[in-house]
Amino acid sequence: MRQMAYDPGALEATLAAVAGEQSSLIAELRDAFFASADAHVAAMKAATAHPAWVQSAERLRSLAASFGLNRVMDAAREGADAPFDDAKALQRIERALAALRPV
Repeated sequence: MRQMAYDPGALEATLAAVAGEQSSLIAELRDAFFASADAHVAAMKAATAHPAWVQSAERLRSLAASFGLNRVMDAAREGADAPFDDAKALQRIERALAALRPV
């Protein structure tokens, strides 16, 4: 497995670069990111065949790439490469996303 640098502030930095100091816009974009990411994870969990599993993982990887979130990108790529319905792959993805969520 390839190790990549991970900056837990990458999401916030990307949002700030897009929205500047508009905190309400940053919050809205953050919420939209997590809603989309959560929908992709839910689609992976609901997938009934390997193609749907891979498609959801690849969509999550693309979403993460648009924000420069290497850890999520790597976890989603590994999920796409994993056997269909791999619980450990889902756990890695969920942990990567959880690390980004505000406390």
